[in-house]
Amino acid sequence: MKLNSKGQVTIPAELRVRYNLHEGDEVDVIEEGGALRIVRVEDAETRGRRLVRHMRGRGGAREVEGMSTDDLMDLLRGD
Repeated sequence: MKLNSKGQVTIPAELRVRYNLHEGDEVDVIEEGGALRIVRVEDAETRGRRLVRHMRGRGGAREVEGMSTDDLMDLLRGD
């Protein structure tokens, strides 16, 4: 692993999967016993909460209000 000019490193994909780390997760780097540890920030917003916050209000319910089930099925499935 190399440190780039901005002081950043890339956590290998297999470790991100193993430790359930996703883009946007908050981590801290802690010095402990002469070594550095990467730890998840405990009170940080979870990936699920970030997704819900991002999607809130985007459901488009107003566009389908008053449509029949058949109309909705046509909209979702197409021809």
